[in-house]
Amino acid sequence: MCGRYASSRRPEDLAGIFEIEKWEPEETLEPDYNVAPTKEVYAVLDRPLKDADEKRPVRQLRKLKWGLVPSWSKTPEGGARMINARAETVHEKPSYRRAFAARRCILPADGYYEWVTGTQERDLEVEGKKKRPRKQPYFVLPADGSVFAMAGLYEFWRDKTLPDDHPQAWWVTCSVITTDAETSPLAVAPAEGPHALAEIHPRMPLMLTPDRWDAWLDPSRTDVDDLRELLAPPPAGLMRAYPVTTAVSNVRNNGPELLKELEGPEEGTLF
Repeated sequence: MCGRYASSRRPEDLAGIFEIEKWEPEETLEPDYNVAPTKEVYAVLDRPLKDADEKRPVRQLRKLKWGLVPSWSKTPEGGARMINARAETVHEKPSYRRAFAARRCILPADGYYEWVTGTQERDLEVEGKKKRPRKQPYFVLPADGSVFAMAGLYEFWRDKTLPDDHPQAWWVTCSVITTDAETSPLAVAPAEGPHALAEIHPRMPLMLTPDRWDAWLDPSRTDVDDLRELLAPPPAGLMRAYPVTTAVSNVRNNGPELLKELEGPEEGTLF
């Protein structure tokens, strides 16, 4: 899954990486080292500009809310639960299938956090004990330091309780697509702990390599079978993971210190 990630790149840098044609300075976000559901995040998408004479798709950097609200939803309250869409079923689930066919985006990140699910925790759950052990968080990122381009979907939702000209009349929300975590060895693994992403958690965000960006963002591609081919996992051996402070577990904590690599798991945590 993807429940937290870091996004610290400036919009100017993202514009160069993704060949952005339009972004609004007033939508600039501060670097966020602990992006959590319902926060505003950057998204790259191809869409014609509103009121433009030419209706060609324009690559834009937009500010969206993380937690997809389907267009048919009566309220936006379920968005916080719809932060992830499974690659295996995204084409058929009512909440995602329309967006999958027509409204795909890329959510750029430095990397994502994942908390290890270990044998000790599973044993406690089986025994029915309420107290859960403190889990060790890891930061997962491309080994070469490049942008982590997560496949995403976006959707529009109209708040019918507000007038058309109200600034919050329209919500634009998004979701991260996830896939099975890699079982192959990490490009760079921690000295202690997991040596594959699947040893940390069974799911991971679907990373799109640059050769898939244009095809994924192209709104003219609507054939479901064709699009599903783009959901194939990236080549193995591109990722690294390392332990970070458990302070990231508190959404109120935010700063570059959360990305500092620890020599090993913190005392008292799993792994």
